[in-house]
Amino acid sequence: MSDTADTQRDPVLGRRSLLRGAALGAATPLLPAATATATATASTSISTSASASLRWLGTSGWRIDVDGRTVVFDPYLTRFKTGLFDGAFRADTELSTDPEVVQEHIGDPELVLVSHSHWDHLADVPYIAKSTGARVVGTETTYHLLVAFGVDPGQISVVKGGEVLDFGGITVEVAAGLHSRNKKYAYFAPGTLNTPPTALPRTIAELPEGDTLAFQVTAGNGGPSAFLMGASDFSERAVQGLRPDLAMVAVPSSTATHRYVPRLLRALGGPGVVVPVHWDNFEEPLSEPPRRDPSMDLDGFLAQVHRESPASRIVVPDYRTVYGGDMRPRS
Repeated sequence: MSDTADTQRDPVLGRRSLLRGAALGAATPLLPAATATATATASTSISTSASASLRWLGTSGWRIDVDGRTVVFDPYLTRFKTGLFDGAFRADTELSTDPEVVQEHIGDPELVLVSHSHWDHLADVPYIAKSTGARVVGTETTYHLLVAFGVDPGQISVVKGGEVLDFGGITVEVAAGLHSRNKKYAYFAPGTLNTPPTALPRTIAELPEGDTLAFQVTAGNGGPSAFLMGASDFSERAVQGLRPDLAMVAVPSSTATHRYVPRLLRALGGPGVVVPVHWDNFEEPLSEPPRRDPSMDLDGFLAQVHRESPASRIVVPDYRTVYGGDMRPRS
């Protein structure tokens, strides 16, 4: 989850949260002209041997289609209101899912990858799992929550990090991760579950983080490979040497993690394409252009990426654009 929730308790940060960012165009790097030109002309070589397409589902979510097969990551699509971006956050907001909105975006997934169990990553997963029969890969906490929501335990694969799973043409590498921290070095709803909850969760506060994972999805034998983050922190040793073609990197809301951008890009080996995620207001519908989360310094993040990895091409995604395996818009 974005750490904006914790800023609502700070009156100064609360006033900042009332601000609304301007809408962003599809795949437009928000950089000074000279930097944008250098980024656009950087040479990158991305293998696209498999027929792959990618769609940003907002927040950290992605839909990846590989030769007619669909994988979704952190699919939070209903995007209900909690007051998070209005300066009146309500931790007792009731969970809900809009089946029509979900069905509009997910296709027919066979795999659902879940980074952690906060509502803006998990809330729509029970409906998706039950309505499609897709296999869900996530933490033990995710497992217990989904079983409580009525998902067949046989559909859920519990992972911890280090697994390399072969789904016959789609490879999923699991990396142990960490949740991002706010300016107080804390985050919303920590905790893990080792047994099912005593009562069916009904509010967003009843979905604890439950440890965080990152995933690298590789299409076919030659790629492309996409590194997917659900929160803006990471275990340097866990991701060392992954060397993805595409890195979907969560934008941090604070500087609590030491040298986040340089350490991550170095550990990943300088990805060919860097795509910032989890910088949008995820309570606005996906039918509208993305709006910035005012607690995120997206411009500063993009400048850091360019400075630390100048050969990486930067793509700021849009909800309604379908991208090829090299993250260039498809016509």
